[in-house]
Amino acid sequence: MKKYCLILMLVLLCAATYGQQISREQLIALTPEWGGERFADGRPKVPDSLLDRMKLVTLEEAWAVLRNENYKHQYDGEWKTINPDSVLVGRAVTAIFMPGRPDIHRVIDKFGVRDKRVKSQNSWPIDLLVKRDVYVVDQFDAYEDGPTIGDNLGNSIYAKTGNGIVYDGAIRDIKGLKEIGSFTSFFRSYHPSHHLNNPDGDLNTTLVGINQPTRIGKATVMPGDVVLGRDGGVIFIPPHLAEKVVKTSEIVRLRDMFGHQRLREGKYTPGQIDSRWSDEIEKDFSKWLNDHINELPVSKSQIREFLKGRTW
Repeated sequence: MKKYCLILMLVLLCAATYGQQISREQLIALTPEWGGERFADGRPKVPDSLLDRMKLVTLEEAWAVLRNENYKHQYDGEWKTINPDSVLVGRAVTAIFMPGRPDIHRVIDKFGVRDKRVKSQNSWPIDLLVKRDVYVVDQFDAYEDGPTIGDNLGNSIYAKTGNGIVYDGAIRDIKGLKEIGSFTSFFRSYHPSHHLNNPDGDLNTTLVGINQPTRIGKATVMPGDVVLGRDGGVIFIPPHLAEKVVKTSEIVRLRDMFGHQRLREGKYTPGQIDSRWSDEIEKDFSKWLNDHINELPVSKSQIREFLKGRTW
């Protein structure tokens, strides 16, 4: 634990000294449990196939898996939404803004020139986005003169990612953002003003972090976390646990289908279904899976994989 705390302190020190975005080596060091593919910058790349399956996972199912793995601070709720009946799933790209401070802002602008970044600071993280990313922003719950995203940047984000955003602050141009269509997003509030970024005049926000460990409400987010947003809440799933979350959800879904059917048939009592299943029910469940394998909302390959581990 002390080792990882030391690494985190060094990462943040280096980021503050040399620019907002941590290096590939630092990002890999902060995500040691991910053994899969990564982007060029070191960000974990959970496979598209898992993201597809994640869309059917409920917040309760994901929360239970993470809680059992001792990840207790991955969920935050009470969001305003665009497309509230849709599900947001993707890989996190994080950004951290703070209230504007001229001296820091000027230095960071110089880093941006050095790193060949273009336009204003609020566009820099957006330039990094690729398909199936979710732009996750700590906007310090800024309200009046706080919004850094309106319909122009919203259209750019959607064109790059096919996704919406998780934005811990106020957005603007909400009518235009809703017109994008599939821009499923979570945000704190709306205000018609916009941020100002002139260190020699009006300055409301300064970008201090790109793809760093980030706090969103009461949740901790790492770049590459799988973002699952639905039903007014957002949960951030560490990449090494994404497959376990999906597989657990799929089994729970099948067991619920089976249990509900057997309850309607009157074969078992609610007490039998709500408690630990007997061997008789488990055998019945396995037979039910085989008999209905072509009709279930989980792929045949996943059901067969589950049945391989059964002893009946």
